[in-house]
Amino acid sequence: MKNPRPYLKPDDAQGMRKQLHNYLLLMRMDKPVGIWLLLWPTLWALWLAGEGHPNPGIFTVFVVGVIVMRSAGCVLNDFADRNIDPYVERTRARPIASGAVAPAEALTLFVALSLVAIGLAAMLNRPAQVLAIIAAGLTVIYPFIKRFISIPQFVLGAAFGWAVPMAFAAQTGEAKQIAWLVFGTALVWAVIYDTFYAMVDREDDLKVGVKSTAILFGDADLFVIGGLQILMLAALAFIGDMAELGFWYYASVGVAAILMAYHQWLARDRKPAGCFEAFLHNHYIGMIIFIGIVLHYTFEIS
Repeated sequence: MKNPRPYLKPDDAQGMRKQLHNYLLLMRMDKPVGIWLLLWPTLWALWLAGEGHPNPGIFTVFVVGVIVMRSAGCVLNDFADRNIDPYVERTRARPIASGAVAPAEALTLFVALSLVAIGLAAMLNRPAQVLAIIAAGLTVIYPFIKRFISIPQFVLGAAFGWAVPMAFAAQTGEAKQIAWLVFGTALVWAVIYDTFYAMVDREDDLKVGVKSTAILFGDADLFVIGGLQILMLAALAFIGDMAELGFWYYASVGVAAILMAYHQWLARDRKPAGCFEAFLHNHYIGMIIFIGIVLHYTFEIS
């Protein structure tokens, strides 16, 4: 008896694998730093809201949700920038810009990821679901806003930080005052690291008409970033006071301050490579703060 004919020919199967790979590239799964930058404030919120013991089910929903929403945001961003990315050195090889993925395919993928996100949100309580609607709106708005306002990084910060009040609402039933303080801290942090990121593309963005805080701040960029870093450190100190955190947490804030100074040094010449390294290295700040929170609730040294 002959073996049944395979549904896909070898060439078809290889083509499908290649296209799936292109979809993963479109979702930036090869560049996980964006996931970490979105995940760390979410983890801060989950541990603070749960006083060191977040609900395992809620934890799982938020971790998966971070990956799904970051992927959806990247897909929509590349769709929105499909006529810009080919003219920017760093982005011209992206799947849509290079022609590897058609715009219609990208929209289909975005819808699929959005449906997964809706399913995840349905597992949360009503207060978190209401906040999830706003999160979806911010995700959709951001890719298009940079054509109209000079501070799109603030919108990105709101989108990346919105998981914070959602996490508090899911864990405790409400977004308490500290939730909004953590949200504000995450927003300021996003403006810091995404301005470093925008400094990489500043010359290309000026040519194609894309707006950014790097362009807005101009020669004062590092000075303004330094001010935002001080503001973030102050906000982290207020969070520690409000949540009655102890030694481990404040030690982590101290380490974060050292890392911020290092990022200033990396970008001191405003060269694209140094600015990009400062952006990539920023996720260690989020990790260090999270470690401080976990250690506080583990050892409870006041």
